[in-house]
Amino acid sequence: MILVSSCLLGNKVKYNGESNDNSLLRRYGRYMTAICPEALGGLTIPRPPAELQNGDGNDVLAGTARVKNKLGEDVTKSFIVGADRVMDFVKKHKIQVAILKANSPSCGNKMIYDGTFSGAKISGQGVTAAMLIRHGVKVYSEKELNEDTLQRIVAMFREE
Repeated sequence: MILVSSCLLGNKVKYNGESNDNSLLRRYGRYMTAICPEALGGLTIPRPPAELQNGDGNDVLAGTARVKNKLGEDVTKSFIVGADRVMDFVKKHKIQVAILKANSPSCGNKMIYDGTFSGAKISGQGVTAAMLIRHGVKVYSEKELNEDTLQRIVAMFREE
């Protein structure tokens, strides 16, 4: 089973109540299970956008950075609770691969927004992506995938 950001499979769980529907991923949906760490952490849909302040997901997990929404509210706890719940699911189902939404404060695996709500990005991981990577889960973003890569990933599960 492959863990996938719920918004990538067409579910309207983004902060603005929309999705990031990805037709390539939907074609392989039978091998995937959808999650939204922010919803699992108790945040509403829709909700104000949030960005990491003074670091990335690793810093949030270390307690040296925070997650704040555009209204200035601290939503760090919800992001950590969501990441913990995703991690519990991953352990229970022995998940080894995740495909997460690029640039997300939860799911970004290489880049995240810089905390200024200006659209600028910095190198770093979202809170859930950082937790999964720490625990040995291979994390991709949808931007790193093409048909061949996805077929290779899915092939690992057909052989089990």
